[in-house]
Amino acid sequence: MAFLVGGILCLIGQLIMDLTKNSITPGHILVGYITAGAVLSGLGLYQPLVNIGGAGATVPLSGFGHLLTQGTLKAVEQKGLLGAFSGGIEAAAAGIAAAIIFGYLVAVIFNPKG
Repeated sequence: MAFLVGGILCLIGQLIMDLTKNSITPGHILVGYITAGAVLSGLGLYQPLVNIGGAGATVPLSGFGHLLTQGTLKAVEQKGLLGAFSGGIEAAAAGIAAAIIFGYLVAVIFNPKG
């Protein structure tokens, strides 16, 4: 199911870019997926997709929006209004740090062409 859900999410993004020619860029898809994941998560509609698709729903960009929203909601319950400012970043900190560290290591190890 992870492959199917993740594939459908990627297919939707690719179709949007292909059918709109040059008006929708990958940057638009990135922002749109994160925003859609956050909004759907806030409405309680994204968690059922995560339950069905597992990593197929949490690894794509919409899963990042879901993670930010769930972290924020949990922090607001625990810390009140101040949790709204820190909860999303706290929830996503490990993934963000891993991306930075591995990106740096790859840049150090490999020599770019160009």
